[in-house]
Amino acid sequence: MNPQNRVLCLKIRRKRMFLVMGITGKVGGATARHLLAQGKKVRALVRDRAKAASWTDQGVELVDGDWNNAAAIERALASVEGAFVMLPPIWAPTPDFNEAKGIIANYVKALAKAPAPRIVALSSMGADRTSGMGLITALSLLEQGFGNLKLPIAYVRAGGFFENFLYGLQVAQGGALPVFYNPTNRQSTMVATDDIGAEVATLLGGPAWSGHRVIELGSMVSADEVAAQLGEVMKLDVKAFAVPRAGWPATFEQFGIPKGQSGPAEAMYEAVNAGGMDLGVEGTEHVAGTTSARDVFEAAQNAPNV
Repeated sequence: MNPQNRVLCLKIRRKRMFLVMGITGKVGGATARHLLAQGKKVRALVRDRAKAASWTDQGVELVDGDWNNAAAIERALASVEGAFVMLPPIWAPTPDFNEAKGIIANYVKALAKAPAPRIVALSSMGADRTSGMGLITALSLLEQGFGNLKLPIAYVRAGGFFENFLYGLQVAQGGALPVFYNPTNRQSTMVATDDIGAEVATLLGGPAWSGHRVIELGSMVSADEVAAQLGEVMKLDVKAFAVPRAGWPATFEQFGIPKGQSGPAEAMYEAVNAGGMDLGVEGTEHVAGTTSARDVFEAAQNAPNV
């Protein structure tokens, strides 16, 4: 191959590269899988190469670093056609959300030096509200922090993850699924993480757009419906049980949130119960999920133990 053709091939390869943040997590992993299935090249920023070893076997290019390092993010953004960015889930943030603010500042700094042709950012239903949303506040800050970027950005406001109910496969053996949703028959937006990955990959690899856009992702589902589908998989009669409000702190502690630090999680579910995760915010697009809670439970139940 002559030098001119070699340079051309290198440019083509660079143009087809997409950065995926959080590849070792559920949403980042789903995004990478869908991009790879489309024949796209994927790059990931990782702190622990050993944890991401399975991705190198699939041809993913790894860049050392994490979201706390703007220079590392800039290296990972170099010459990509698009990037999926997200915030790590922090269930016990500092009161002023300093963790999220620091990562957002790193993204903005890196994107100023290595502007990607398009960005898809994982957000959440409720991120249009600037207060009273508890943990979702971090994603509201993300949207605000990106507000002045003159880049094509799509904010995917996802619903609550069906995967957050997987504890039910262990705790619902007696027929009760404890939830923070109250009343249990009230619907709010929910979605499977695989559907998020599919939509992100579609946005990254699809037609170009200009400016900023918001996509609400998911369908209106109640905790009662989730419990019924869990019961179908477990072959039991499972009912959703609303954890009494006074018992929330102790229950969150059982889920791993340190004692006395569950306030943001409590505020989030209070907002969800008050309608903060309902579809239909003005000026947004909507994509319904295609994967049900039943599908998520079946996949987890049938997954090989490793």
